[in-house]
Amino acid sequence: MTRRPSPVESIAVHAALVAAVAFALYPVLWVASIAFSGARPPVPEVLPIPNQPTFEHIVAVVTTSKKVGGEPIWLFPRQLANSIVVALATAAAGVSVAVPAAYALARFQFLGKDRGLRALLATQMFPTVASAIPLYLLLDALGLLNSRTGLVLCYASTAVPFSIFQLRAAFEAIPIDLEEAAMVDGATRFQAFLRVVLPAARPAIAVTALFAIMTAYNEFILAATLLGKEEMFTLPVVLQRYIGEYDAQWERFAAGALLVSLPVMAAFYVVQRHLIAGLTTGGVKG
Repeated sequence: MTRRPSPVESIAVHAALVAAVAFALYPVLWVASIAFSGARPPVPEVLPIPNQPTFEHIVAVVTTSKKVGGEPIWLFPRQLANSIVVALATAAAGVSVAVPAAYALARFQFLGKDRGLRALLATQMFPTVASAIPLYLLLDALGLLNSRTGLVLCYASTAVPFSIFQLRAAFEAIPIDLEEAAMVDGATRFQAFLRVVLPAARPAIAVTALFAIMTAYNEFILAATLLGKEEMFTLPVVLQRYIGEYDAQWERFAAGALLVSLPVMAAFYVVQRHLIAGLTTGGVKG
């Protein structure tokens, strides 16, 4: 029989969990306190409670505008759309290329397989800043500077190798007997891949897509290098503009940070639901 924990042990475990959650949430609460505080500058306190609570900074970030052709346009909705479109397009490109490539690497033997894997691994050894200048020159030659398409191509070039490595391990963990059983029942290899392997690998695909979305959504160096028009900025570049060399608008920076985090939280929640669905419906009756 499993021994039930004593009341003292239960209290100790719950206290440790509460302390860990408080430690993790404390910086977030400080950001929220600064974002909703009307006091200038923010007053440092042990408990992050907004002083003179206000939505002024949230409204100021959301309603930031710029005159184009004499007509004012709101920048934040466009910049938010830029970030979301770039992140989703990067994930779609990375996963759509990585799924067949990872399956081939996991199931087939062909000439150059090992060297190709080592070459993919080598691409992950270089920092983003090392590729900024070559990518800038390539996009300039292609006429894709200051465009979401150029940014997606740059992000996908790093998302694809990572996604291949993630999904290759997932496909190798799926028993090949499942595919063979489907083919014995009359399915082609493509049908077995589509109806057996992909549903079983759904959790891994969801996690890989989430990583690609978060990486593209939070990336700053390439976005700041390749984008020069304010209406084409992604949100990390926008946040950096609130921190100047001689001045820092911490209230708007904190408000922007809260707004930037909302789509990521929503994406994680949606993908988490797919993960649970994939784990609970991917079983095979014996």
